[in-house]
Amino acid sequence: MRREIIMRLRPLLAVIPALTIWLSAAPMIGEATTDAGRPPNIVLIYADDLGYGDLGTYGARGYRTPHLDRMAAEGTRLTSFYVAQAVCSASRAALLTGCYPNRIGINGALDHRSNYGIDSGETTIAEALRTRGYATAIFGKWHLGHHPAFLPTRHGFDEYYGLPYSNDMWPNHPVTKNYYPELPLIEGEKVIALNPDQSQLTTTYTERAVSFIERHRERPFFLYLPHSMPHVPLFVSDKFRGRTERGLYGDVIEEIDWSVGQILATLQRQGLDRQTLVIFTSDNGPWLPYGNHAGTTAGLREGKGTAWEGGVRVPFIARWPGRIPAGRVVREPAMTIDILPTLAKLAGVASSSARPIDGLDAWPTISGNRRAKTAHDAFYFYWLGELHAVRSGKWKLHLPHPYRHLASTGSDGRPGKDETLQAEMALYDLEQDPVEHVNVAAGRPEVVRQLLSLAERARADLGDSLTRRQPTNARPPGRL
Repeated sequence: MRREIIMRLRPLLAVIPALTIWLSAAPMIGEATTDAGRPPNIVLIYADDLGYGDLGTYGARGYRTPHLDRMAAEGTRLTSFYVAQAVCSASRAALLTGCYPNRIGINGALDHRSNYGIDSGETTIAEALRTRGYATAIFGKWHLGHHPAFLPTRHGFDEYYGLPYSNDMWPNHPVTKNYYPELPLIEGEKVIALNPDQSQLTTTYTERAVSFIERHRERPFFLYLPHSMPHVPLFVSDKFRGRTERGLYGDVIEEIDWSVGQILATLQRQGLDRQTLVIFTSDNGPWLPYGNHAGTTAGLREGKGTAWEGGVRVPFIARWPGRIPAGRVVREPAMTIDILPTLAKLAGVASSSARPIDGLDAWPTISGNRRAKTAHDAFYFYWLGELHAVRSGKWKLHLPHPYRHLASTGSDGRPGKDETLQAEMALYDLEQDPVEHVNVAAGRPEVVRQLLSLAERARADLGDSLTRRQPTNARPPGRL
């Protein structure tokens, strides 16, 4: 189509060189192949406990995130991007499999006692992309099972270096001291160190990522970089310690931003900029009881461990020069379950109905199409087995449920306390009230009925322990 337009306008273009340049350089949004005719490289960066307000382009203060801000300026920033459950393992299960975590039996956060993990029958992003000849690697936190059968190398990743679960699951935990064993650092399937120097984690993950890109520049690759930070305990290398007004938390974020800068610089140096989609997001909102060692929600309600916006809404930035237009801000909602089907379609992966997934192709939204509409009629927010909320369009209905609320704030690595409150049924207009302050249920009974019917659909499918509903289409996790 573009070629036909240029041919018809050739006489005009001859006298307007600037227009010729603009048309010839205009991105063909939605093209799946790169300039080299191969599937795109994909870099997926996943921060841990980084809040909605923790990047400069989302309003952060007291430190700088120039590389992530540059990504946003050169790509698309989503303002209604969600995790499927606001806690570590469940969030990662949804990201990598395209399923609600309740569908595949992984809720909450696995630890050293867990004798289960991701099932071998589930398809991860890495396994899907491998069918198209991708090299695959993960450098960072896994958290989908620490036994060999559940490690990344058994689920589509050629290379793995990192922690099997959260970095606070070690003997120095501030509340449950000596409850956890020594923290293992794993390469491949071998423990290579115990209680590693966590101040070097961000740097080492980044160095491994850079090397992987350099070694695989001649073939399509999938690089998954799930940072251990800014999950507590916070650690930062000497090169960033003491640099920010925000203290240690700001230092940690600036080092993560540096890591993003190293990835972008490597792609440019290797001539891969226009062949690579880079995505940055977070696994859930901030862990608020940790006070000055926690992030911010930018005013959104509550935080990690809840279905309120502060727990499930996270930053999302996507950059792909020539395929994603610069400087777009998209308010249409999307969720981590959409990443796998989106990447699979871009890579030309054949779809399979062997094990249905919940995610849908979100490329129109991620690529910055201002007219894009989500393909979902609803998003569901569970906490463990409890259905807490449903979003459809601009409306979000909270069902009656208990939830975690900050009672007191800790500091310098020691947490404050949560208390349990009870939410009433409440309807919020997220376009007008993203902080979920004004319950408009009384004035919108028809919307409440609509969302209740959607909630009932989720209960029939995935269950709901609050109403004692058993799932009909959930699959068990892998077990030893």
